[in-house]
Amino acid sequence: MSTVTRLDYCQFLLVSQTNYTLTYFADQRPGFSQDAVKRYLEEEKLTARMVWENVKGQVVRTGQGYLAFDDTVLDHNTAFKIELVRRQYSGTTHGVIKGIGVVTCVYINPETNQFWIIDYRIYDPQRDGKSKLDHVREMLDHALHDKQLPFRGVLMDTWYAERKLMLPIERLNKVYYCPLKDNRQVDASADQSGYQRVDSLSWTETEAQHGKWVHVKDFPAGHQVKLFRLVLSTQRTDFIATNDVAQDSTQDTQEVCALR
Repeated sequence: MSTVTRLDYCQFLLVSQTNYTLTYFADQRPGFSQDAVKRYLEEEKLTARMVWENVKGQVVRTGQGYLAFDDTVLDHNTAFKIELVRRQYSGTTHGVIKGIGVVTCVYINPETNQFWIIDYRIYDPQRDGKSKLDHVREMLDHALHDKQLPFRGVLMDTWYAERKLMLPIERLNKVYYCPLKDNRQVDASADQSGYQRVDSLSWTETEAQHGKWVHVKDFPAGHQVKLFRLVLSTQRTDFIATNDVAQDSTQDTQEVCALR
């Protein structure tokens, strides 16, 4: 039997579209036994640092770049003994499943229409005590200080539209775009006298085109973000918050958000 190498396994992951199990890998490669594949997976460590070392020479840097943060759940609903598997919400299935949570960081160059995964973290709060927000903060700091990547903004999902992440991004003089949940409490009045759900806001024709300034509940007094209402279909309307004061068009906002 042959020895499994990193190249063998990475090629298998690239080619296989639905099944990534070691048994399937061994079945597709007669020269590898299931025990050999198992030993390789137990001994090999594919770290986030290795991802960056392999991709950094390919990245086309630009001051107009974006960092996109997202997360996914690798479905292991039939698993019972895999250490990293835990019950968590999956956006793919729109429900709670058993799986391994992964938080990713992608660098986007809008000038060349290219993107590269540059970092990732395994979501395992029982072992390291870190939330998904903690992982994003860590990867943001690494991109800025360790990798020294130039970028103007951050794109992130609803889960990360929180004060402990949005305010630090502002302090870095970077812009962000993130959708707010429909039930998020905001105040669009000048004196911040009353909060209401985002999806219950009224919109003038001007606000529908150019956005409206709102205060998000639990943010510092006087702090505002610009909110855009994007009607994507008859079944879906997104509300995008940004601190980009130059942003003045729902079409431009939708194009920016499409980068992620």
